[in-house]
Amino acid sequence: MNKPDKERVVITGVGLTAPNGNSLGEFRQNLLNGVSGVKAFETRYFGPTIAGICSFDPLKYQKRKELRIGTRAGSISIYCVHEALADAGIRIGQDVTSDRAGVFIGLTEHGNVETENEIYEISKYGYQTKYWSHYHNPRTVANNPAGEVTVNVGITGPHYTIGAACAAGNLGCVNGVQQILLGEVDVALAGGVSESPGTFGIFAAFNSQNALAHHDDPTKASRPFDKTRNGIVVSEGGAIYVLERLDRAKARGAKIYGEVTGYSYNSDATDMVLPNPVRQAACMRQAIERAGLTPADIHIVNTHATGTPAGDIKECEALRDVFGENCPDTYFNNTKSFIGHCMGAAAALELAGNLASFQDHIVHPTINVDELDPLCMLNNLVLNTPATAGRVDSILNNSFGMLGINCVLVLSKFA
Repeated sequence: MNKPDKERVVITGVGLTAPNGNSLGEFRQNLLNGVSGVKAFETRYFGPTIAGICSFDPLKYQKRKELRIGTRAGSISIYCVHEALADAGIRIGQDVTSDRAGVFIGLTEHGNVETENEIYEISKYGYQTKYWSHYHNPRTVANNPAGEVTVNVGITGPHYTIGAACAAGNLGCVNGVQQILLGEVDVALAGGVSESPGTFGIFAAFNSQNALAHHDDPTKASRPFDKTRNGIVVSEGGAIYVLERLDRAKARGAKIYGEVTGYSYNSDATDMVLPNPVRQAACMRQAIERAGLTPADIHIVNTHATGTPAGDIKECEALRDVFGENCPDTYFNNTKSFIGHCMGAAAALELAGNLASFQDHIVHPTINVDELDPLCMLNNLVLNTPATAGRVDSILNNSFGMLGINCVLVLSKFA
């Protein structure tokens, strides 16, 4: 990279909660050990199903009253932000002034959980709306999770959420990078969160699409690329990154996980749900080009594949188009096979799961592939057990969402 340090953005802190881990170290270890976080779950009206649910302690950074009046997405965000700041060694108001920090969080949707809860509560009183909570409006505004963070942490810089379906985790990070380079903030807290299992509607909707995963063993329900895959496992979670300019990170002696060297986002403009591999491939190519790389320079591709029959095939078509037969050092993996689809948090969590590969060169696998779908064949697709790469200098992180929103992030090893 020939850019000056003040034009380079790096990751210096990570905070997360996933269905199979509440810290980066625990999450990574469970990915290498094949530990799934998917389990049996039951939700009102829909009944028994399967989901990925987090087990973090919300009282670590919030009081009980704050939990009562806030949202699950807000609580996940607050937990992740505190963990990320601690990991980065940054104290708001001391290491950075409160007005020079910003919060940028990607979401798939927000408000459904709170609205369903309120309707359920007033159903106990003959649907009399006088029992509707006066906290409903602040709970359901689109900026809620990021706003709850600012109130809890004392951040007075900018905050907003990015509605980008299942591409939101990557796009949250992109917005953080952009705000830093625009000079709006010195520290960006960016990533994505999901509270999706809190709404029965998402289960019912995927079920009506014949896209909700089912399996006798919940840990085997999320099975991207497998011939018998039958849909999505709905999950919650969050991952927030501390982003800052390289010159600032160097000046304070920060540890650096990696550098955001490229990104791209575009639209399919072809279908409400079915992905367009041509547009996905275009998004990957532009992200790689912006990073100053070629496809052969990418050593890990974390795939978006969700376990739907059509979606996985479409992405593999795009991957073969971009990486072809001339990328012998490129490995492909998938994190959703462990944790299900964490919606707005998916891309951010999946990137986190691969960060350690810069140092140990180990590529976590895609689990639950008993018989690979021939239409999902990829060279160096890592299945069921980890693989060791000769080198890991750059990671490409895919995320694609409904209504054809695509976002790809390239992270490079800092040297």
